[in-house]
Amino acid sequence: MRTGMANLPLHGGKAPRWLFSRMVGLAREIASAVVWEYGRDELLLRLSDPFWFQALGCVLGFDWHSSGVTTTVCGALKEGIRGREHELGFFVAGGKGRVSRQTPAEITSISEKFSLSRDPAELVYASRMSAKVDSSLLQDGFQIYHHCFLFTSEGRWAVVQQGMNEESLYARRYHWLGDKVSDFVCEPHQAVCCDARGTILNMAALESGPNREISAALSKEDPARLIGDLKKIKSLELPPHHEVLARDLKPDSIARILLKTYENQPPDFERLLGMEGVGPKTIRALALLSEVVHGAPASRRDPVRYSFAHGGKDGYPYPVNRGEYDRSIDILSKALKAAKVGHSEKLEAFRRLSHWQ
Repeated sequence: MRTGMANLPLHGGKAPRWLFSRMVGLAREIASAVVWEYGRDELLLRLSDPFWFQALGCVLGFDWHSSGVTTTVCGALKEGIRGREHELGFFVAGGKGRVSRQTPAEITSISEKFSLSRDPAELVYASRMSAKVDSSLLQDGFQIYHHCFLFTSEGRWAVVQQGMNEESLYARRYHWLGDKVSDFVCEPHQAVCCDARGTILNMAALESGPNREISAALSKEDPARLIGDLKKIKSLELPPHHEVLARDLKPDSIARILLKTYENQPPDFERLLGMEGVGPKTIRALALLSEVVHGAPASRRDPVRYSFAHGGKDGYPYPVNRGEYDRSIDILSKALKAAKVGHSEKLEAFRRLSHWQ
């Protein structure tokens, strides 16, 4: 189940080296402490929570309202646990831009290196489908550019990915937790965090079910007839809410993909979405045909529920104190080492202390 999203303003630049190196150290100790005390599944669960993730970014000292908190926290965590993967049974693949496209290869390499029991193909599928759902089924104006796939030695997984909208200059973060996924294409999300709602196409909504069924059926029909219907629809005077479906559609450019779906005859909508080459425009064309020709409406409900904000890098609510930061890393590191030799009461003291914060 997708467990949340966050809308964050796009900020340029990157974390300074002196800060990122400390973020790596603190992320390593926090992740290790959580795994040691609560288990790796708990760390996966917490990272899939958009509030906990945002708070982690603030604890690490990054800017509270910057889009960079997503990429930097994931990068710090990935670098921080490097060398401890076998000990923790926790792995991080993917990242920003070109690195995100290497996620399948990373998952496969990690699975082989550490002899994980779960078939890496299943994890690669989860990675690909979560990205496709948030880029093709939930067409909210945000283009995915960051994809981080987190998984355990038992094969449980979570996803933290982010898209950007170059017009609004905002980013939206999407969180997934694999244990809750029962259907990739129907209501995979639990919450969305942002401050604005847009005009979107939401083919992952429950109410889009009939449209998904008809879209899957249409994908198996003669593409020449479908293209003809699309051209007729493009010439109609449609009500305003169809604009999000019809704009930028070029029927002739979709013909090649529709021929591929016709030849492959996908048995259901999920298999249709999973086909190579099937992207936002193909989904939009089939959704429009299903709605206008067959009367099965597609949802335009933006799954936004709430927004949030927390609070470092840019000096708010106060500048990062480098000395205190290093001290925090040292304290957590020593506490973890003590816990490993039987002195778990030190970590228990940390838990008691947290109740007073």
